[in-house]
Amino acid sequence: MPLGEDGNGWKKKTSDIKEHYDFKEVLGTGAFSEVVLAEEKRTQRLVAIKCIPKKALEGKENNIENEIAVLHRIKHPNIVTLEDIFESTSHLYLVMQLVSGGELFDRIVEKGFYTERDASQLIHQILDAVKYLHDMGIVHRDLKPENLLYYSMDEDSKIMISDFGLSKIEGAGSVMSTACGTPGYVAPEVLAQKPYSKAVDCWSIGVISYILLCGYPPFYDENDAKLFEQILKAEYEFDSPYWDDISDSAKDFICHLMEKDPLKRYTCEQALQHPWICGDTALDKNIHESVSAQIKKNFAKSKWKQAFNATAVVRHMRKLQLGTSLEGPSQITPTSPCHGHLLPEEEEEEEEDDDLGNGEEESLSHYEDGRRGSNEGSTDRDSLRSCTYCCRPASRV
Repeated sequence: MPLGEDGNGWKKKTSDIKEHYDFKEVLGTGAFSEVVLAEEKRTQRLVAIKCIPKKALEGKENNIENEIAVLHRIKHPNIVTLEDIFESTSHLYLVMQLVSGGELFDRIVEKGFYTERDASQLIHQILDAVKYLHDMGIVHRDLKPENLLYYSMDEDSKIMISDFGLSKIEGAGSVMSTACGTPGYVAPEVLAQKPYSKAVDCWSIGVISYILLCGYPPFYDENDAKLFEQILKAEYEFDSPYWDDISDSAKDFICHLMEKDPLKRYTCEQALQHPWICGDTALDKNIHESVSAQIKKNFAKSKWKQAFNATAVVRHMRKLQLGTSLEGPSQITPTSPCHGHLLPEEEEEEEEDDDLGNGEEESLSHYEDGRRGSNEGSTDRDSLRSCTYCCRPASRV
């Protein structure tokens, strides 16, 4: 059934989306979509609009309709809301809640004080949100720090899960088998191309928890094949001295989530009952210096061509607070599917000649070794050709 012929009341027809919204600047681009910062004309409210050409959806109309219908029902305080859907003759426009507090890693690095308890509170919010998704039969499939954004720039801002580009609605008793996600965060069963379920999200939360407590990934190797082998075997360690000041309770929590066997792996509900989350075992010792140093060393962002550039949003919001305006002569992007928005300021100077790979959402954060430079000659990637993301490991030394 063609898009728009099913009478769904939640989807609005429009001849021109710009009758409703003023486009401000491009926040990110993917292989088949573009995300722009926009202002609703009626309310002057800022939103993020994902613009998807219908040509990219040909043959997938029913699946897209079903998934958007479910995503439209998601209402959780820690999940970015799909607020509206517009359809023109050429595009589908997903109007998303705008979150303006920036990315998780940036906030941690900027802090002067950061503890296990801070990490525990962050993971508690993520678990609560993912449990909500799982209860609705939705598997995110690409949980990673880059998809965790702060709602606002307030000191006590909540964390938000974004980017449902790879999400899958799980049918009753169904299993999934499509290799997708970011290799550094995906569960062993995904790399093994075995059928998998919502347990893959719990593994990813375990990986995120690991990184939040030390600043580097649990799996690392310059060779992709060896990296995948580590993940397949669930081989990771709590290295000294980085983990010396981390509680045994935190390590136990991570081990239950990064369990190779998905049937033995903690569910979100079980993880929420762990004492490191609901009890008082998370330590208050300041680990900021060590963690922030490792984050800066091991994670390098490529802001150009991100599916969602949170930094651009923060910059825009700060300008609004200073009373300045982004209005003025616009730079037109001739090839843009949404034609005629502002390009992000300063981005041209920051553009790097990175190999972004190919994917539906080219939101990339790769591990970068500051001393060794780029990795060449990696082999055995064929088993992950269908993965949406590519990552590079780093040495911590």
